[in-house]
Amino acid sequence: MHPVRVASAVTAAAATAVLCSAPATIAAPAGAAAAACTAPTGPYQRPLEKHLGRPVDGRQSAADCTAIRAFQREHKVSRTDGFADLGTYRTMVAVEATPDPNAAGHCPTRSYRVTCTDMDRQLLWVQTGDRVEFGPVPIRTGRDAQETRPGWHSIYWRDKDHVSTLYDDAPMPYSQFFDGGQALHGHPGDLYDGGGSAGCVNLKVDDAAALWDLLNIDERVYVWGTKPGTAG
Repeated sequence: MHPVRVASAVTAAAATAVLCSAPATIAAPAGAAAAACTAPTGPYQRPLEKHLGRPVDGRQSAADCTAIRAFQREHKVSRTDGFADLGTYRTMVAVEATPDPNAAGHCPTRSYRVTCTDMDRQLLWVQTGDRVEFGPVPIRTGRDAQETRPGWHSIYWRDKDHVSTLYDDAPMPYSQFFDGGQALHGHPGDLYDGGGSAGCVNLKVDDAAALWDLLNIDERVYVWGTKPGTAG
């Protein structure tokens, strides 16, 4: 065979081999893989581990972190880094209560609608008789010396775009007042900043909006229990 033809054939064969062979393995960019979960042990580590079926040792592992992060993302918790903070814990309490929030029977069942405000667990739901119409959702009630007042109340005034006249025009969207200036209302931003409200029942804004659409003037509100960390 002519030398030039041999060289051409070898070159063509080599090119075909390059085109048809499997590509070499290339490391994926760092952002392509799931980011490592590196959040440290959180203050609510043990209850989150128990809820998620993880070994309950109170020490964060990579697997614990990944499981907590998945829970946060599934339930739209504001923090999504796998750290077991208060917001994640309160969401967990609401999830666990969902099948029957009134299992203990603390909220009276009536033929009319009752907004049940459980300060022990920091939960709110609405029920008519035994039927739950809304929630349970996490809430924040009054801090020490400004506790939310327990007992029976009625909604007497509603203001969708209310701002506080006492606390530097703080926004109080979807306010539904039930007792002497205390209201059910949305709290923009972190629901758990400051340790407690000034007596109102704070909700995430989306939850407050949904509650606004459900309730009306003269609807009954029942409050009981003690907010954790207060003297009651």
